[in-house]
Amino acid sequence: MPLSLPNPLPSLPPSFPIYWRDDVHYEHARIGRVFNHRRPDRYPIAVVEAKREEHIVEAVKLAKTLNCRVSVRSGGHSWAAWSVRDDAVLIDLGKFFELSYDSETNVAKVSPSTTGRMLNTLLGHHGRFFPGGHCPDVGIGGFALQGGMGWNCKNWGWACERVLGVDVVTADGELVHCDKSQNTDLYFAARGAGPGFPGIVTRFYLQTLPVYSCMRSAAYFYSKEDYRKAVSWIIKLAGDYDPDTEIVAVSSYPPGCDELRVMVLLVTFKNSEDDARKALQVAEDCQPPGKVDGWFMKPTSLRCEYDDQAAANPEGHRYCADNAYVSNDADVVSVMEQAFTTLPTRKSFALWYAMAPCSRRPLPDMALSMQSDHYLALYTIWEQKHDDAKNRAWVKDTMRGVEQHSVGAYLGDSDFQSRQTRFWGQEQGKRLMQVRKERDPQGRICGFLDEGDKSGVEGLPNEHHWLL
Repeated sequence: MPLSLPNPLPSLPPSFPIYWRDDVHYEHARIGRVFNHRRPDRYPIAVVEAKREEHIVEAVKLAKTLNCRVSVRSGGHSWAAWSVRDDAVLIDLGKFFELSYDSETNVAKVSPSTTGRMLNTLLGHHGRFFPGGHCPDVGIGGFALQGGMGWNCKNWGWACERVLGVDVVTADGELVHCDKSQNTDLYFAARGAGPGFPGIVTRFYLQTLPVYSCMRSAAYFYSKEDYRKAVSWIIKLAGDYDPDTEIVAVSSYPPGCDELRVMVLLVTFKNSEDDARKALQVAEDCQPPGKVDGWFMKPTSLRCEYDDQAAANPEGHRYCADNAYVSNDADVVSVMEQAFTTLPTRKSFALWYAMAPCSRRPLPDMALSMQSDHYLALYTIWEQKHDDAKNRAWVKDTMRGVEQHSVGAYLGDSDFQSRQTRFWGQEQGKRLMQVRKERDPQGRICGFLDEGDKSGVEGLPNEHHWLL
């Protein structure tokens, strides 16, 4: 039953941009920035297009007046459209921009809707870089809150480890700063809580890296029949590979190719041609025979990589994603075989992302705490609504064969309505849920969107659903 609105509506500042359900612009405000065109039938009570920090504060206070929840959208890229919630005030941060860089501290200050491409375009002028999301238009907000599996995560670590602090509007509408010395509970949660963060981040303080002047890549394409040979090779090679080289295996239909291919791709970040060649030569010298295509020492750049990622994740399409951290003691090649060899559409792809050695070291004191050496993700992509059931069924069936060989999953490629598993370590998960209860006992901030949106203040059980 839709939440009834007070009459008259609460008075708002003249500059406060808000769209109620009966507004002509409401529908666009509700889902216009949702990337996944498999859009939800959920209806916020109103949408606030925040342009200033005070708009966010006032929107939270409005929700308190209406006795309803608050949801947040930064980039709009969550596959399950977590921001669109029934009978909540949706605060859309797409028009709230802040982006600056301090050359003395090498720290960037960014608003949540800032994308990786926007951030690195600015930082590039200062000879700096931030390992944000691979897709160019993913907002820093959702990306960093869920941990941030960014560029070369296997070696450089999680992006959220470079979050030095955050400014937050709490569930009570108070603006606070959080870092390792103040509001430490919120700082803990801001690095890995994902959509369950009990507040609204308005600003991230990010530690940047020196830019790399020589990026090169090597790729090795194999037929579907050679899947086991190609993936076994790269899994064995990846763990102790060069520390500035990202490694991924992808199953897809390359442009212009009618057959599924398994690609092993290495991208190295160096400052000289010689160093790049030395890093990539190791794979070049031991590649399995039988590749059907490929390249070596191909010049690339962040701009080129962003363009490739945008092409692989086209706008205006319908998506269903899922993922797992495959257990280190599993037969990883066999566990992933169905995902890699039975793609349901020509635009879909599956990937294995090498996570070692980062996955083998102790993590800082933060909510993000789930990882293994092997990250498997499925990205099912199609165009027509009538194909929804078929493609979602493929994801569900494929993950049924994977999940019991996994230790958990990454928030960023998950849909809690479809499947629940472990997203944090045992103690970190308990601590996160306690922080949520203490900071937002009324459940003002919409948390994890599980089936029926019922989790509320309790949050997620952080257990494999097949064991419950």
